[in-house]
Amino acid sequence: MKVADLKVALVTGAGSGIGRATSIALLQAGYRVVLAGRRLEALRETQAAAGDLAGHALTVPTDASDPASVKALFAATKETYGRLDLLFNNAGTGAPPVPMEDLSYEQWKAVVDINLTAVFLCSQQAIQMMKSQTPKGGRIINNGSISAHAPRPFSAPYTATKHAITGLTKSISLDCRVHDIACGQIDIGNAATDMTQRMTAGVLQANGETAKEPRMDVANVASAVVYMASLSLDANVQFMTVMATKMPYVGRG
Repeated sequence: MKVADLKVALVTGAGSGIGRATSIALLQAGYRVVLAGRRLEALRETQAAAGDLAGHALTVPTDASDPASVKALFAATKETYGRLDLLFNNAGTGAPPVPMEDLSYEQWKAVVDINLTAVFLCSQQAIQMMKSQTPKGGRIINNGSISAHAPRPFSAPYTATKHAITGLTKSISLDCRVHDIACGQIDIGNAATDMTQRMTAGVLQANGETAKEPRMDVANVASAVVYMASLSLDANVQFMTVMATKMPYVGRG
């Protein structure tokens, strides 16, 4: 395969949930995929789940909140594949659902480090790589959230970082279009993953009640990301919301 025909994607948080489903969908769409995450065993499980396409994936254990680890990740990507066409900033975490005044500094910082600083670090490395490669350019997709628009009760760190991701997405989109780098954001509501399993038992609503919330197949998210990635670089999905049809989002509050 010629370099010009090779499509390379990098997915953070690839060891589970949305990251795993999207990584496999990208492999099925013809990408070589770099699987990044903290747990090597989980990354290898994602790779194995790709079946016959497992050989088209590269596992790189990474702490995306650590600058040196991120630099090593992108160096491995360049060494193995020579270029990068897509970065999916997917890794994320939350804090315990408690009043903001009861959160510790460490709990706040852990969310900011993964949900915001890691996206900055990975995007920075991706931009440097994409603007210097031949052919130049690429696409960055940031995993936002419904919480980038409306918070859940007791979600201050998560909500603050997801609102910040919207600003970062807009800044990257503006500053990098001169380099043929497109940047968009996918806001996801209630995909069926381990992270949202608690919603099947009931979660706190804005009116103080506890209610079960519907979820959607995570494959819907994966196919949405693949669609965003499939556009030519003269087109961009700036923002997309994909959510369980019956989740209590429209009218939340």
